[in-house]
Amino acid sequence: MIQIIPAISFIGNKVARMNKCSLDDVSLYDENPLDMALHFQDNGVKRIHLIDLEGAKKGRIDNVSVLEMIAGYTDLQIEFGGGITDDDDIRLAFENGAHLVHAATVAVQNRELFSSWIISYGRNKIMLSADAIDGKIATKGWYKNTEIDLMELVEYYHSQSIMYVKCTDIARDGALSGPPFEMYKKILNKFPDIKLIASGGIRSIQDIEQLQELGVYGVIFAKAFYEGKIQMKDLQRFLI
Repeated sequence: MIQIIPAISFIGNKVARMNKCSLDDVSLYDENPLDMALHFQDNGVKRIHLIDLEGAKKGRIDNVSVLEMIAGYTDLQIEFGGGITDDDDIRLAFENGAHLVHAATVAVQNRELFSSWIISYGRNKIMLSADAIDGKIATKGWYKNTEIDLMELVEYYHSQSIMYVKCTDIARDGALSGPPFEMYKKILNKFPDIKLIASGGIRSIQDIEQLQELGVYGVIFAKAFYEGKIQMKDLQRFLI
């Protein structure tokens, strides 16, 4: 069964969403992250994808208190990221309740360091965020485009025994235009043993069903839920 992983992005103590894939254009919601996390837990969700947007923008963890609160008041497994770029950041994340850490920029800019985390913390604790536009990796909260090929980056970390890979087609994120099914199929055909997590473009339960048929391990979504296109009642069959 595909893993259902709602995303909670935050700025301060507010749930937030990037618009047009830009950290300079963010919408704030009335909900606070802890209340949203409790809502997900009460409806059977076991895992969330937590993102410190200010941390992603600054290149360092900005607000660890949200992570600490959610870890303290829920039983959720928390995938945490946003500004994790060095040993101090990752240690701080795990000390404050992260179950798993996801990172993008450091995985591109310092492959030796990111690879050392896979060894030090275990491959079940580290997630590669391989986020791309037109097949090329973007970093620094999607501010910076690179010429690094998505498949090359995944192949490198596959050789380093990475287990979890989250892959976002940036052009689709927040657009509700559907996931890049062909991209995911290509990744799974080449690396069938990784646990691939789809993110970006999710617009319906039907998209989740199709990702499950492809063999995708998990699916991260936000906008479709917050805008009512995906209902908790419709997710229940995936949460058994």
